Amino acid sequence: MKFTIDKHEKYILLKLNESKLNSLITPQLKSELILINTEGQRNMILDLSQVKFADSSGLSSLLVGHRLCKNASGSFILTGLNDAVARLITISQLESVLTIVPSCEEAIDHIFMEEIEKELKKEMR
Repeated sequence: MKFTIDKHEKYILLKLNESKLNSLITPQLKSELILINTEGQRNMILDLSQVKFADSSGLSSLLVGHRLCKNASGSFILTGLNDAVARLITISQLESVLTIVPSCEEAIDHIFMEEIEKELKKEMR
């Protein structure tokens, strides 16, 4: 699996440099997501701008990432979806479960806004 990881203080950006998100890629992607999560990262952005095709195993890996981040009180955000991948997510009725934004910049903004909200809620207790 070809990918790049860009680590930041509040989030990690994982860019998948593959054209297909299928059963050949997903075991490695799931392992990487679990590894990132066990290292203490709770906010992940997955950039799928290079991905042209995804199947059900690909969706499964996205749900793994979502669950890991949710259980850690973090965010799992997808960005850069092409039409075919977005259509598959819609058909699977996962657009209400997964957080999808158009660009990496918007994903980063989303994470920072959520972090600020969490801090404010802590202070109000």
